[in-house]
Amino acid sequence: MKGLILSGGRGTRLRPITYTRAKQLIPVGNKPILFYGIEAIVKAGIKDIGIIVGDTRDEVMAAAGDGKQFGCKITYIHQPEPLGLAHAVLTAGKFLGKSRFVMYLGDNVIQNGITDLVRDFETKKPNAQILLAHVPEPSQFGVAELKGGKVARLEEKPKKPRSDLALVGVYMFDHNILTAAKSIKPSGRGELEITDAISWLINNGLRVDPYIIQGWWKDTGKIEDLLWANRILLDELEYSVKGRVDGKSLVEGKVVVEKGAVIKNSTVRGPAAIGAGAVIEDSYVGPFTSVGRGAQVRRCELEHSILLDECEVCDVGARIIDSLIGRKARVARGDLKPRAYRFMLGDQSEVGIL
Repeated sequence: MKGLILSGGRGTRLRPITYTRAKQLIPVGNKPILFYGIEAIVKAGIKDIGIIVGDTRDEVMAAAGDGKQFGCKITYIHQPEPLGLAHAVLTAGKFLGKSRFVMYLGDNVIQNGITDLVRDFETKKPNAQILLAHVPEPSQFGVAELKGGKVARLEEKPKKPRSDLALVGVYMFDHNILTAAKSIKPSGRGELEITDAISWLINNGLRVDPYIIQGWWKDTGKIEDLLWANRILLDELEYSVKGRVDGKSLVEGKVVVEKGAVIKNSTVRGPAAIGAGAVIEDSYVGPFTSVGRGAQVRRCELEHSILLDECEVCDVGARIIDSLIGRKARVARGDLKPRAYRFMLGDQSEVGIL
């Protein structure tokens, strides 16, 4: 079997962060989201992985490399335009050949991985198997209707859903999906939809099995979803302090302090992760916070937030919560009089002022 990871989307819902960074490389639990997908596929026993890349291909390739760090071989496949998931499958046609494969959306995080799904697919050998989860608002997702234990119908974001089973961003296919993708037409938004391709399989008598997951999963396409995933993943950490913590500091709970990080006269209350080279000084870092490598936090309080690499947060007069602060960004209070707010913000930025 082979693996196919989609990492070519533009991440419009996470702008301005994604103007300068691939959304799949935004960290949760201080690890790029993309890496969770690669690790899940490798853990399932699949060592030949193709990654669909787009405009951010150079950054993705630099981060994931040739796959040796994960114990696999990675092949990069360029998709010039994000024209739908089924179009991505066609783009990867040469890489996939006649192989059965798992397709994993690169901005998804799934509890407990996909090992059981892959084993089930290899044992039962349907033409396709789709991962499903019960959700409270199915109209926001692709929705599956089941009959006799098989997938009978798929609808993309229906106004009146026939079930509460949403498509999770993991699919298993044999080579017939390539025929299906070639046989469908673009949707109203100009994309080749994977739901249409799977519906083509069903309508042509091919077998599509469901696999309903019991644990949590998250599509990290919005900031609230990123923070939620960060919270859950940090809660699974085990205490590990390899950096330097001075005698005036308190580190308690599920906290990871990587080698090279420095904590001075501060409290870090887990679950939290402090990246290599970061400095926490005269500050409070509360639960569910990730501080990236080389970041600086001085005379501040923060919790339930993600700070990317090399950002700087200093002398902020109120606690920072529920925030995503970009790489090399700087948030600081100045000493100028009269006191006033001063901003330099990119397109689609958002600032909350207390």
